Amino acid sequence: MTTPRSERVTATPAARDAISALRAARGPVMFVQSGGCCGGSVPMCFPAKEFLVGAGDVLLGEIDGAPFYLDSRLDEAWGHGSYVLDVADGDPDGFSLPAGPRRHFVTRVHLDRSVS
Repeated sequence: MTTPRSERVTATPAARDAISALRAARGPVMFVQSGGCCGGSVPMCFPAKEFLVGAGDVLLGEIDGAPFYLDSRLDEAWGHGSYVLDVADGDPDGFSLPAGPRRHFVTRVHLDRSVS
């Protein structure tokens, strides 16, 4: 796993509120976005240290103490941009913790084509 060049992930107030509520109810959390199909194409929220990250995962930074990992191939495909964690309506995919009742986490990508 590589460490971030700088904090490359931020969050909207709605996402920060959801993280705060999850931490109050469940303890520390972490985010992983694998870049796979289906559920892997959105950020997944897990209790901290429940998901084992590997050498192919990039630590983009932390949001209010919650680490956010992204698959390095997906990061490369998206041009090593910056990411904004947000929430949207609908149930979460896979085993992700919800961002609230009938809400899930999403990422918004800001491409940085100047990085090679």
